[in-house]
Amino acid sequence: MTTRRCLLFWLAFLAATGGCRFGGSPADEVWSGNPILPGFYADPEVAILDGRYWIFPTCSAPYEEQVFLDAFSSADLSTWTRHQRVLDTTIISWAVKAIWAPCVVERDGAFYLFFSANDLQRPGGPLWDESDPSQHQGGIGVAVAPAPEGPYRDHIGRPLISEFFHDAQPIDQFVFEDLDGTTYLFYGGWGHCNVGVLNDSFTGFVEGEDGELFREITPEGYVEGPVLFWRQGTYYFLWSEGGWGNASYRVAYATSGRPTGPFARAGTILESDPKVATGAGHNSVLRIPGTDEWYIVYHRRPIPNLGRDHRVTCIDRLRFRADGSIQPVEMTFRGVPRRTL
Repeated sequence: MTTRRCLLFWLAFLAATGGCRFGGSPADEVWSGNPILPGFYADPEVAILDGRYWIFPTCSAPYEEQVFLDAFSSADLSTWTRHQRVLDTTIISWAVKAIWAPCVVERDGAFYLFFSANDLQRPGGPLWDESDPSQHQGGIGVAVAPAPEGPYRDHIGRPLISEFFHDAQPIDQFVFEDLDGTTYLFYGGWGHCNVGVLNDSFTGFVEGEDGELFREITPEGYVEGPVLFWRQGTYYFLWSEGGWGNASYRVAYATSGRPTGPFARAGTILESDPKVATGAGHNSVLRIPGTDEWYIVYHRRPIPNLGRDHRVTCIDRLRFRADGSIQPVEMTFRGVPRRTL
């Protein structure tokens, strides 16, 4: 996908909405607007790194054009700076296409960017092409850098996960550090979700008591895009279900008293709204430090949608009821108010 394509879409969006970045009460309060990023981006990972908000998304384009990752940073959730090509196939030699779903965490002053590449297929599976070199190596990788914007280098020189453990396609990784310091990696496509414990150097995984590296924790309805967070004694597990290429895409969640479940499905919280957008899904979650203020960052398809890869990144509030359950997310065009850290 070219920069020109992204710019043309953004100009069309501003024309359709009047270019509004303001609204609400008071009248002069600055709002983020939705979408918050210019152009076609999906699978957004939001994080607070080095005192700023960061979003690392997938470049939404045909697989063969997904050969790089951009990143965006902000001081206030409203104005975003693009950091172009923080990762690409010149840095990751084994990646040739389909670089998806980045996830970034900080450890001891270094920043680790997890990603999946090549849309790895199972040998002998329905899409397996023996003549396609990208199908012989791929999966989940990790890069490391001294700053969120890079420069990144391949951390181990090969995929971190390149096999189909428990029949889960190695994509859509999410890293979660628990209260006791244990760092979990959740991942999986094709309707299966696994979890493993990362070692301290992020070069591999710690064996469980059963001698296995990964445990399947697939909840009812799971398709892809796992996310985990902790709030007031409860672990919330979110995922995407339905078809990523159509209006059935949506976000559901489950809860547990442990980070590895079992998870009891609670319901759907984000789905298509014919007044706003369709295909809303593949989210991440942000909490403002020291508060109980939460946001959801996700992608959706504008109406009318112009194509399969016309996905845009948006942000809205994530709210909880008194009993701890998550309220359905209201998709908006105005987004959220400016919020400095």
